[in-house]
Amino acid sequence: MTTAVPIVRLAARGDGITADGRFVPLAAVGDLVDFASDPPLIQPGPLHAAPACAHYPQCGGCQLQHVNEAGYRDFVLDRLARSLPGGLPGDVRPVALSPPRSRRRASLKALKRSGKLSLGFHSEGTHALVDIQDCPLLAPALMALLAPLKLLLKAQLRDGQGAGVALTLSDSGVDLLLANVAAEGLAAIEALTGFAEAHDLARLSVEGPGGIDTLVERRAPVLAMGGVAVALPVAPFLQATREGEAALVAAVLDAVGNARAVADLFCGLGTFALPLAQRARVLAVDAAGPAVLALATAARRAHVPVDAQHRDLFRRPLVARDLAGLDAVVFDPPRAGAEAQSRALAAAAVPVVVAVSCNPNTFGRDAKILIESGYRLTTLWPVAQFRWSSHIELVARFERP
Repeated sequence: MTTAVPIVRLAARGDGITADGRFVPLAAVGDLVDFASDPPLIQPGPLHAAPACAHYPQCGGCQLQHVNEAGYRDFVLDRLARSLPGGLPGDVRPVALSPPRSRRRASLKALKRSGKLSLGFHSEGTHALVDIQDCPLLAPALMALLAPLKLLLKAQLRDGQGAGVALTLSDSGVDLLLANVAAEGLAAIEALTGFAEAHDLARLSVEGPGGIDTLVERRAPVLAMGGVAVALPVAPFLQATREGEAALVAAVLDAVGNARAVADLFCGLGTFALPLAQRARVLAVDAAGPAVLALATAARRAHVPVDAQHRDLFRRPLVARDLAGLDAVVFDPPRAGAEAQSRALAAAAVPVVVAVSCNPNTFGRDAKILIESGYRLTTLWPVAQFRWSSHIELVARFERP
């Protein structure tokens, strides 16, 4: 007679873990696992869920569709607690979870082979392409384009040729970027421009060896941030969902409080800088030239107090003299974190530092730097806008006593 073993927690990538450290894919906390079977037999517990997608788990876009919402929220908090020096602070706000069918940007791959066109995402850890028929993450306006795109690309690509597809849902319509798709010759150009017209795209661009060319812009793709319309560069970085962005912005505004002079580091298009500018004077800094230019242009036209500067904060972090006179600093680095900038902040005397992170591991490293210099982590806002994913974001407030 065998004894089933319970799953006691989830690993960083979503696998279940037993008390003795065995990893079990597709198991949730509370499941019972019989290791006498090959593969191990999982008896679902109260936090187990039926996957919402027919492509799960082959598609690499989701790791946690086998976990229900309560279990997923537990995973988010446990993941953050394990990444922080000293664990979670006393004030942890509820997890902000984006709903299904809310993703407003996606990067897909296409491949034509033996006359068949596949369009979708890679399988976890492989180059195998999963041909997506329906994705419960994508916003309906993006999902509706997948079938027409398959027909377009099947006609445009040679057999054996692959292509990239970047979709962005702006306030004025869909912005589409196709990579490795030729726009040479009248027939090819007419097919692409006709596609943009037929599907009411805001803009269609192609990327090749010579860079990015916009074939048609029927409307300028724009996104409102803090009530200011920002013109989007081609294939811009923006928060994955409107709900996720709203949760992050609300948390940042709450964390900054009544500060009158604020720096927004790694500012991008102004996701935080423009809402902050409604109440404070803002210094916005980033190395992404097109994003900084778009932010500066939007701020100038709207007459809001944002000083947008182009600067590589990895090589040239703002130091104490740059930060003098500021009431608060917000920093939102990429997944690599901001070790150099964190050390510079630790050596400065800014009263409040607000960290926004998309990687709990590098956040934990940067938080340790701030804490060891005398800052105190007071409040944490967890944000899960990549639903069913192990990808977690957060906002954290640090104060100097």
